[in-house]
Amino acid sequence: MTDHSAALTYSSYLALDEVLAAQRPRSDEHDELLFIIIHQVYELWFKQLIHEFGKLQRALTNGETAHASHTLVRIRAILKVIVAQIDVLETMTPRQFTSFRARLDASSGFQSAQFREIEAVLGRRDPRVFNHYPPGPQRERIEAAMNRPSIFDAFLSYLVLHDYQVPHDRLHRDVSLPLEASPDLQKTLLQVYKDDAGPAQICERLVDLDEGLQEWRYRHVKMVERVIGDKKGTGGSAGAAYLRTTLFTPIFPDLWAVRSEL
Repeated sequence: MTDHSAALTYSSYLALDEVLAAQRPRSDEHDELLFIIIHQVYELWFKQLIHEFGKLQRALTNGETAHASHTLVRIRAILKVIVAQIDVLETMTPRQFTSFRARLDASSGFQSAQFREIEAVLGRRDPRVFNHYPPGPQRERIEAAMNRPSIFDAFLSYLVLHDYQVPHDRLHRDVSLPLEASPDLQKTLLQVYKDDAGPAQICERLVDLDEGLQEWRYRHVKMVERVIGDKKGTGGSAGAAYLRTTLFTPIFPDLWAVRSEL
C-alpha cells in the first residue's frame, strides 16, 4: 500500500505553524510580543524540567549515580538558561510594559500551574496555591505532586541503596507534609561527604539545583521591582512584596545545614 502522507519536514516535526501562531498580542504595542514569547518559552522549559525531574526521581530510586548526576547537570543548565532570559525581559522599560499591561486583565505568572508543580516536586507543600486554580486537570496535577514523594525523598531512598543509615522518621515520613531539617539525617550526610564517593557528588548536584532555583527567585524579584516597583502584580497579586518572601529559603535544608560542619 502506498503511503501518501506528506514527508516529514523541519516545520512539520516541530509543529511550527501551531507554535508561531500561538502569539496573540492584545494591543499594537511593540513590546507585547516579546513579553508573550518569553513567557511561552518559560512554560516550555518548565515542561522540560518536569520531564527531567521524573527521570531524576527514577534514577535516584534505583540508586543510579551516573544517570542521576547527568540529569542534575542538565537541570542546572536549564535553570541557567531560564535565569538568563530575564536579561532579555529587562530590556523592557516600565513605561513600555505599562503600555500594554492593562490588556493582561487578571492573567498573572502566579497562575503558572507548571511552576507550581515544579515547586511541589521539589518538596513545597502549601495548599494555598490551590486558590488560583478551579477544580480541573491543573489543580489535580499540583495536588498529585504534593501527595507523592519529592526529589529529596527519592534521594533518601538512594542513600539507603548505597548503604547509608537514614533515620526511620525521614525515610517513612508523611510525604504530603513539608520537609523539615533533621539533625539525625545531617549526621548521615556528614558521613556521605566524608566518604567522598558518588553519593557526595549527588549531594553537590542537589545543592546546585537548590542554588539555581534560589537564583531564579532572586532575579525574578529584581526584574519585577525594576519593571513595576511595588505596584500590585497583574491579577491582583502582591507582586514583588510576595516574591521577596520566597527568597533565601532552601529546598533541601539539610544539605545546607551540614556545610558549616564540613
